[in-house]
Amino acid sequence: MANSKRTLFLKRRLRVRNKLRKVNAGRLRLSVHRSNKNLSVQLIDDVQGKTLAAASTLEKDLGFVGKNNVEAATKVGSVIAERAKAAGVEEAYFDRGGFLFHGKVKALADAAREGGLKI
Repeated sequence: MANSKRTLFLKRRLRVRNKLRKVNAGRLRLSVHRSNKNLSVQLIDDVQGKTLAAASTLEKDLGFVGKNNVEAATKVGSVIAERAKAAGVEEAYFDRGGFLFHGKVKALADAAREGGLKI
C-alpha cells in the first residue's frame, strides 16, 4: 500500500526536526509553516517550551494577508530577524519542517540571514 502525501510529509518533518535537535542542542529553533494561503515563522525555545518571536503573512501591518509568494516570504524573514534581535537572539537553527528548502522557504531564510540572524 502506498503512503499518502500527508504521511510522507509528517515523516519527513519528524526526520528533519530530530536530526537538527541532535546537531544543534541548546540553540533556538526557527520553525517555518507554509500553507496554501499564508506563511508563518516562529522562534521557539524548546527547553522552556516558549515562543520568543513570531511573524506571519496574517499580520495586517505587513500588507500580505492571504498571499503566499516569494515577496511575502522575504518580508516575513526580515520581520522575524528584527523581532529576534529585539528579543536578544542572534542565532538559531532553521527548521524547515517537511517543506523543501526551495522557493518561499529559501527566500525566508535568506531574508532572515540578511537581517542579521545567524541560521
